[in-house]
Amino acid sequence: MTIRYPNGKPYINDDKKNTKKQSKKPLSKKKLSYSNRGMSLEEDLNQTNEYYRLHNQAIIHKKPIPIQVVNVNYPRRSAAKITEAYYRKASTTDYNGVYRGYYIDFEAKETRNKTSFPLKNFHDHQLEHMKKCVEHGGICFVIIRFSVLLRVFLLEYSDLAVLWEKQFEADGKKSIPLKTIEKLAYELDYTIAPRLPYLTVVDQIIDRMSHDYS
Repeated sequence: MTIRYPNGKPYINDDKKNTKKQSKKPLSKKKLSYSNRGMSLEEDLNQTNEYYRLHNQAIIHKKPIPIQVVNVNYPRRSAAKITEAYYRKASTTDYNGVYRGYYIDFEAKETRNKTSFPLKNFHDHQLEHMKKCVEHGGICFVIIRFSVLLRVFLLEYSDLAVLWEKQFEADGKKSIPLKTIEKLAYELDYTIAPRLPYLTVVDQIIDRMSHDYS
C-alpha cells in the first residue's frame, strides 16, 4: 500500500532504512534478554502502555494517523485491500497521554545501526511539535532502540533539540553517536511487567521539574 503526505510525496519509513540526569547513567546494569528479539519497539511500548492503563498508573496511547483512502482493491467479495492512501496531515509524534497530572508526548524510533542513530529518522515538524508541547508544560522525549544491540534509551527533547540544531553547522553530524546517547540519555532495561518501564524515568523528570520550580 502506498501512503502519501498531504503534499503528495510518498511516506518513507526511515526506520527500515537503516535515560538523563541520573549522572547520565543507566537505571541499572543492562541484561540482554534474547526473548525480546522479534518484538518491535512499538509492540513493546503498546504492551507497556496497556500494563500502565490496567494498573491505573497512566493513560498513554498510540496516536491514530488519519488517512484519506484513494484506491481500494477487492481481491475477494469478502475482503478489501487499500492500495493507495494519503495522510490527511503530517504526523507529529507516536504517543501521548497523561501521567501524574502531566501531559506526556513522545516519539519512538529504532535502528539497526550499532554505533549511531541517524537524525534523518526525525522530522522538522516533530521537533516543532515537541517544542510547543514543552513550552506549555508538557514532558516530551524520544525512546530509541538499537535493535541489534537490544539497547533502549530515553532521550529528553531538550537534548535532542540541541543535537538536531548542531547538524546544520558547518561540521555538524548527521547522526547521534551511541557514546553521546549513553552520556545524555537514560537506558531502559526490559522487565517482565511492564515490558519497558519508562515511567520510572518520567518520575525523575517530574521530580527535577518540581525542584526547579520550587
